[in-house]
Amino acid sequence: MTRSGAPRPLRVLIPALLILAWLAAASVGGPYFGRISEVSSNDQASYLPASAEATKVSELQPEFASGDDIPAIVLFVRDGGLTDDDRDAITGFSDGLVDVEGVGDDVSPPIESEDGAAIELFVPIAGEVDETVEALRDAAAASATAGLVAYVTGPAGFTADLVAGFAGIDGLLLIVALIAVFVILLIVYRSPLLPFLVLGTAVFSLAASILAVWWLAYAGVVQINGQVQGILFILVIGAATDYSLLYVSRYREALRDAESRWDATRAAVRGSIEPILASGGTVIVGLLCLLFSDLNSNKALGPVAAIGIGFALLGALTLLPALLMATGRVAFWPLRPTYGSAHPVLVGADARGIWPRVGRLVSRHARLVWVVSTVVLLAGAVGVTQLKADGVPQSDLVLGESQARDGQVALGEHFPGGSGSPALIVGPEAQIDELADAALTVDGVDSVAAVSENSPTGTMPVGSDAEPFPFPTPVALEPTVVDGQVMIQATLSSAADSSAAEDAVIGLRDAVQQVAPDAIVGGVTATALDTTTTSIRDRTVIIPIVLVVILLILMMLLRSILAPVLLLISVVVSFATALGVSALVFNGVLGFPGADPAVPLYAFVFLVALSIDYNIFLMTRVREESLVHGTRQGILRGLSVTGGVITSAGVVLAATFAALGVIPILFLAQIAFIVAFGVLLDTIIVRSLLVPALAYDIGRAIWWPSKLWRDDAGHRGAHAATAPVDAVAHGQHAAPTVEAPPAGNHARD
Repeated sequence: MTRSGAPRPLRVLIPALLILAWLAAASVGGPYFGRISEVSSNDQASYLPASAEATKVSELQPEFASGDDIPAIVLFVRDGGLTDDDRDAITGFSDGLVDVEGVGDDVSPPIESEDGAAIELFVPIAGEVDETVEALRDAAAASATAGLVAYVTGPAGFTADLVAGFAGIDGLLLIVALIAVFVILLIVYRSPLLPFLVLGTAVFSLAASILAVWWLAYAGVVQINGQVQGILFILVIGAATDYSLLYVSRYREALRDAESRWDATRAAVRGSIEPILASGGTVIVGLLCLLFSDLNSNKALGPVAAIGIGFALLGALTLLPALLMATGRVAFWPLRPTYGSAHPVLVGADARGIWPRVGRLVSRHARLVWVVSTVVLLAGAVGVTQLKADGVPQSDLVLGESQARDGQVALGEHFPGGSGSPALIVGPEAQIDELADAALTVDGVDSVAAVSENSPTGTMPVGSDAEPFPFPTPVALEPTVVDGQVMIQATLSSAADSSAAEDAVIGLRDAVQQVAPDAIVGGVTATALDTTTTSIRDRTVIIPIVLVVILLILMMLLRSILAPVLLLISVVVSFATALGVSALVFNGVLGFPGADPAVPLYAFVFLVALSIDYNIFLMTRVREESLVHGTRQGILRGLSVTGGVITSAGVVLAATFAALGVIPILFLAQIAFIVAFGVLLDTIIVRSLLVPALAYDIGRAIWWPSKLWRDDAGHRGAHAATAPVDAVAHGQHAAPTVEAPPAGNHARD
């Protein structure tokens, strides 16, 4: 065989430098695993588009309130009514709040409910929300007398519970994902060393990507929140492992045909670089389509995840080849491929193994296989009509226990459900009374008050029928005015995260804008409403863009029009099936309350972009084999040689996404199930049965209108039987003989 002629020192220096460079990147990036929360934010309002009403109000709110404190509601409840001892204990708790670090200055006095069974206090949180809320909960529990139940709820309480839900994202999530991948790799390779090399490549790629993302977030170029962070971890580990599996497969083949590790590495890189770059590029482009989103949280995920995939590609094509070149055949011990050993027979009666058997099934019953596969997928897709992806209450975002959620329920039993989370109306000072009166006419609005800096409660009565406070005030109260505008708080009757509250906000916007067309309405409920509306718009716009972009990439890669169209249709059908089955599981098995509108969008981007990877792995190899053996033989050979590696890659990716389920956040749990199930569905049915059978049934017309379609495939197959093939140069095994096409319903290729 022909050697490269590269001097031995160079063959040692190149892999050594690559390994050292990655070691340096990992050693610097490793400590940033625990620091990524420093540049992460879970503030929902900051991810809305600047044009949203809720965003505008959120930006104005600190000017009216002289700060950006987050309100917490401390609620004390006793069934049967409060006692004097309860009231004394609550008063003592209120007086002691000055000693709780992170509590703001304007704590409200205790407010007793009309039924005498509950007392609430509004406590502004000026410090770290999660730490301050935890301190508040400890203090409230310590102050409560026997039988008196204390809760800390409101916006600060929900934020603290959300932060607690994401607490394991940089520890538990990563550990679970790595253990799952390691076990799968051990089973696949049956080697003690190779799994460490592949997993090390994935971890080093993740460390480098976190380092890059951290500094970009620190500079304000990208935004990070808990869900983006979790998806980044999973995506990089899964993708880097998938690309590594493909390279290892090529390297193992090359070691049979090349005596030196250098030549085997060159052949493996040449044979795998196109499908790996095409697969990674497809995912990157699909993720970057999220930049067309109006929702800033979606825009945040696109570039962050794309950076992660970029480093996964880089690791699989530089670090792993260097590691495998350094270890050579030892990496595969005890099943080391030896130089000159025979390659497995891929097709024909002598072929052994599950994938040659699948190939024989496809060749003998191609039309039946793809028709039955399609019917099964379409049957599962019917369930998509049951998907409830129109938003969920904030109280349902955290799975499992949530004191904020329990406290919100108790609050609604004794006070207006929207206490502590009012709708905020910003409008002209000259029309303050008219705005207040208009707000009070809306169903679901319990009371209104204007923000006032010189009021002891922070607000003052407003409206044509407003009554003064039942206690004297040191000065005449005046509403706070900013650039000729005032802010009115409208307390809602229903919980701030309920559909009834959203209906009230819609009514408020209509009512106040009839008084003052420039009036805007924000607050917690309005933020959730605007987020849902924008998410629905995003998925309507972005999904077609992703489809068009991926179709164009496939056309360039396969030099065909028909094959890419059919591949994309198969993946879309698979996605619909995954979504349909998931909807039935969410509703009937897991009892989820619904889904965020972004769930179908994220699931689509991940499933279509990642699932198309497996079709790229398959069809690029099929095209390579078809150039030598003819289309139908190429399909069977491509299926046989890629079957094991693609199935392993699919199981790895499904396992890594399933690991997201350990984080008790509804959004991540749903994404985990949809993507994991969808990847397995695509790996087992679409790539293994539907695509090969459909392509076999169509024959060489699958390559229309490329040169491969126009060429006589039978002639190419006959030529391949006599022409020598440089197996190493093509990254594939030599083929001294060509089996005749299996008997069946297609005798001509």
